[in-house]
Amino acid sequence: MASDSGIRVRPMAASDWPRVRRIYAEGIAGGHATFEAQPPEWDAFDAGRLPAPRLVAVGNDDEALGWVAASPVSARAVYCGVVEHSIYIADEARGRGIGAILLGAFLAETDAAGIWTVQSSIFPENLASLRLHARHGFRTVGTRERIALMSYGPMAGVWRDTILIERRAPSGGES
Repeated sequence: MASDSGIRVRPMAASDWPRVRRIYAEGIAGGHATFEAQPPEWDAFDAGRLPAPRLVAVGNDDEALGWVAASPVSARAVYCGVVEHSIYIADEARGRGIGAILLGAFLAETDAAGIWTVQSSIFPENLASLRLHARHGFRTVGTRERIALMSYGPMAGVWRDTILIERRAPSGGES
C-alpha cells in the first residue's frame, strides 16, 4: 500500500528489526512513549506481538520510518478480538503524516481480521499520539492515575498517569 507522499506500508520482516529497534529506542529516550527502559531483543518482541498486523512504513529506500504492532490483551477466548497496540515513528520522520498513514493501514487490517477493539495506554504528555489516535476514531476510556513508577530517563522516580484509549471496529465485533 503506497500513499501520495511516497510512503509505503508493508508487513514487518525480521530483517527490519535493527531499524525498528532504533525507532523504538528513540521513543524510549523521549520519556513519554513507554514504561520500558530499553527495547527487547527480536525474539522477545516477536513472541510478544501478533504476527499480523505488524507493519512498517517505508520510504523509497525501503528503510522503516515507523512501525506498529499489537499484542493480545488476554489469552481468554472471549477477548480474541481485543488487542493493545504500539506505534512509533522515527524522530527524523515525524510531522510528515507517516503516523496517520501507518495507523490507518493498521486499522484497516485489524478490521479485516475481525479484531473489534484496539486499545492503548498513552502518557498524557504525548499529545501528538493522543491527537493522532483521536483522528482515527479512538476515544478516551479513562485515566489510570499513578499506574506505574517510571524507572529511567528524565521522569525516573515519578509515578506516571496513562490515558486508556480504544477504538471499536465499525462492525463493533458483530458478525
